[in-house]
Amino acid sequence: MGLVFILHSTLLAEQLMQLSSMLKCGMQCVKLPISVRVEINLLLLAVTVLALVTRIYGIHFPRAVVFDEVYYGQFLSLYMKQVFFIDESGPPFGHMVLALGAYLGGFDGNFVWNRIGAEYTSNVPVWSFRVIPALAGSFCIPLAYLLVVELGYSHFSALGACVILLIENSLIVQSRFMLLESVLIFFLLLAVLSYLHFHKARNFKSAFSCQPSVTVMIFALISWWFWLMICGVSCACGIGVKYMGMFTYILLLGLTAVHTWQLIGDRTLSHVIVVQVLVRFLALVVLPVIMYIGFFYFHLTLLYRSGPHDQTMSSAFQASLEGGLARITQGQPLDVAFGSQVTLRTVSSKPVPCWLHSHKVNYPIRYENGRGSSHQQQVTCYPFKDVNNWWIIKDPGRHSLVVSSPPRPVRHGDIIQLLHGMTSRYLNTHDVAAPMSPHSQEVSGYIDFNVSMPAQNLWRVDIVNRESDREIWKTILSEVQLVHVNTSAVLKLSGASLPEWGFKQLEVVGDKIYKGYQQSGMWNVEEHRYGRSQEQKERELELKSPTHSDIKRNLTFMAKFLELQWKMLTVKNEESEHKYSSSPLEWITMDTNIAYWLHPSSNAQIQLIGNIVNWTIANLALVVYCLMFLTYLLRRRRKVEDISQDSWEQLVLAGVVCFGGWAVNYLPFFLMEKTLFLYHYLPALTFKILQIPIVVEHLYIHVLKSPAQRKAFGGVILAVLCSVYVSYHNLSPLTYGQPALSSDELAALRWRESWDILLRKR
Repeated sequence: MGLVFILHSTLLAEQLMQLSSMLKCGMQCVKLPISVRVEINLLLLAVTVLALVTRIYGIHFPRAVVFDEVYYGQFLSLYMKQVFFIDESGPPFGHMVLALGAYLGGFDGNFVWNRIGAEYTSNVPVWSFRVIPALAGSFCIPLAYLLVVELGYSHFSALGACVILLIENSLIVQSRFMLLESVLIFFLLLAVLSYLHFHKARNFKSAFSCQPSVTVMIFALISWWFWLMICGVSCACGIGVKYMGMFTYILLLGLTAVHTWQLIGDRTLSHVIVVQVLVRFLALVVLPVIMYIGFFYFHLTLLYRSGPHDQTMSSAFQASLEGGLARITQGQPLDVAFGSQVTLRTVSSKPVPCWLHSHKVNYPIRYENGRGSSHQQQVTCYPFKDVNNWWIIKDPGRHSLVVSSPPRPVRHGDIIQLLHGMTSRYLNTHDVAAPMSPHSQEVSGYIDFNVSMPAQNLWRVDIVNRESDREIWKTILSEVQLVHVNTSAVLKLSGASLPEWGFKQLEVVGDKIYKGYQQSGMWNVEEHRYGRSQEQKERELELKSPTHSDIKRNLTFMAKFLELQWKMLTVKNEESEHKYSSSPLEWITMDTNIAYWLHPSSNAQIQLIGNIVNWTIANLALVVYCLMFLTYLLRRRRKVEDISQDSWEQLVLAGVVCFGGWAVNYLPFFLMEKTLFLYHYLPALTFKILQIPIVVEHLYIHVLKSPAQRKAFGGVILAVLCSVYVSYHNLSPLTYGQPALSSDELAALRWRESWDILLRKR
């Protein structure tokens, strides 16, 4: 690890502001050359070095999979092999950050991520896997220092915030492994710091108080809006790591809106107010959106090969990937014609992607509940590729089952019949209740039992994504509804599974009350060939043979991006209870922990558990701030000003950043229906810890008046800091995983019921 120098520089903004003011007054004011002054903050340098030591030292231990490394590692291997995947939990930028470390370490992607605790093989560069999250966690400490100073508080208070964050065990643990919370917190702190730095440059009025020259405008833009651009970039990166970053982004947008509204009311800036508002919009809205889309562009560019997650995506998306469906569908005819042999895939991926299917088994005469059926051939949706998924599109006015020359394409609004390729049964629906969805019609392969139940097998093709009223039905690209001519029912996947007599396949129904364009009632042709065989035996052989035509098609990037984004937001994995999951209420008092790693033969272990002293004083600081704020607010309402206007504005801004940062990163979890863990609280915890030195300094300066009170308060602060260190030291074996604890030492740490449960399991 090389020596890291942190330069705390005031040169850029200050020098450019001075230069712009001098240019406004006249070029005669400018003295060349311009001097540059660089300050090295030794306190900042010291805490940064300590942060690097606590986060990076020994990160190669344990050389085994630690908790969620088993989750992120799978995506990392797919990146190395350039195989497509979709992670419903968040955008791809965080995975790309981890993949960068693996790439620099020379990882080839060959490792089986099947269980927590599995030993890494020799080809796995463990240090490279974990170094980027460790660096991000380390640089959160100096960012916290600068943020407290930017809020207008002393360097001593900033140092106090750094010390508390430096030895917060939960943040250390989360930074030392291939996890994303430390990267997320880094970008959130950088975004807030950048915006505060931009907002603090209040003397822009002097530069714009008269008609500015082009040069003045340029230097002003460089000095102020540079930080605004950094803020926008950081917000985009935070959201790109995890959608949790959206919470802090919304907080900053709200803060920007308030400050912009105040700016609009300043008449001295009326001639540049449009520019001011426009640049804020470009930097904090347009730039993050462009970067967010850019993350997906690189993601999809890198992952061009077919993989295990393909089935979630549409046929068109799958066909754009190398291998997989693209290999199967290469060369298919584009236009669907009368006589075409096709497989029909449902556009919906809920509960799973599947294909319209039939087989030589009839519906039971009576179901378990006593209801009767048509006893005709079953039609289902089957989630696997199978020869029984093939159907022939037939013209009802002709007997031919082959494509004519030239082919007659099927267009929007045409009436067709669908003949099952292997059993020669027509797709049919009628006024018989479906087996699992009695409010819908049964769909069957029609068999004439001569019982006064005529065939009802005509279907109208409705191309949902058509561009004209006579558009041709396209392979893969067109999404169609099949509307039953006799009953106006729409062929639809109900989502229910059939019993054993239906082989647990998915139910297909005719829905007469179908409204709008729901994906469950939309289908697309996936595999397609032009039928050439009229005889059944020859046709069966033809259905089992590959296609030979030569047509290639690809989706545009925006089409792929929009589909992938929609799948991420709508397709959710089934949530199951985890033994280490917890509720947001448990996070406040840390009534939970997570066993990240347990040594198979000793008491060595790593636990995600917080420094109890830090969490306690952070909760106390939060309560004290709320009481102070409400007290000042009520008294100021009654024209009693205990503190100056500047101190009040400073306190309010600190509350918006710290208390607001805690609230927006914590309260939304009460509304989420997902499995939650303690690490979800860490961004909120970081902002809550930053509240501590702010409350302490305010009490010391504005509340405690006598020297004796301040001296006693200083003693209390010193004692609390010592307690913080003692708690950190006692938990260090659980933070770093070494040395292994003895049985007596483990027993001494049994202060929580969850800990007792863990020990009994061991």
